[in-house]
Amino acid sequence: MKEKIICYIIDDEPLAQEILEEYIAKVPFLELKGSFMSPMEANLHIKEAPADLLFLDINMPDLDGLSFIPMLQPKPAIILTTAYDQYALKAFELEVKDYLLKPVSFERFYKSVLRVYQELNEKQPPKINNPVPAPPEPDHIFLKVGHRVQKLALEDILFVEGMKDYLRIHTPQEKIMTLLSFARLEELLPASKFARVHRSYLVAIDKIEHIERKRIKISSNYIPVSDTYADNFFKKLKGLE
Repeated sequence: MKEKIICYIIDDEPLAQEILEEYIAKVPFLELKGSFMSPMEANLHIKEAPADLLFLDINMPDLDGLSFIPMLQPKPAIILTTAYDQYALKAFELEVKDYLLKPVSFERFYKSVLRVYQELNEKQPPKINNPVPAPPEPDHIFLKVGHRVQKLALEDILFVEGMKDYLRIHTPQEKIMTLLSFARLEELLPASKFARVHRSYLVAIDKIEHIERKRIKISSNYIPVSDTYADNFFKKLKGLE
């Protein structure tokens, strides 16, 4: 049984490195051996201490991630982390294990590394007294806001409002505009804490003060519950009782 997966991060964005380092620290079966800004910088270290898993960015100076993959001998499991979706077909031709689009939620990250962990151990009998831990729920997400990536605590979110191509996230302190779809945001948020109630609204369940005539009151705001989302929303509330 491979109890620890030795992994490295190769990404030229310091913030992206920090997010992955934070996620890796939460997973008991991952052991981070190093973070590097380029494949050239990482290559010598990987040869000296072989990796089981690489978290690899694609667009980097000098040598991009897709060109680096064929150079790896032996080749570890590879999870690509990128802000661009157009390389997915080429990536899977190179037999990567997963393709994660930034910003990556912890839940999506955990599903990916858990699959690698299970594949690496599929020929080994599992230890009954050492089960794979359930992922902890995240307490924050990272959003692209203008030219920066902003950390947002989940407890600060009151509700989210759709604004054509943008989402407006309402918090007690500010309103944050981000170029993100509702579908992508719902991937980042834990389903137990947030609910879509309308084509243009998503709410934080614990911020609801009351619901009357299919209108939700949160702070001084009234948010409509549409017929399309009403059944699932009220079933979710029942399940939380």
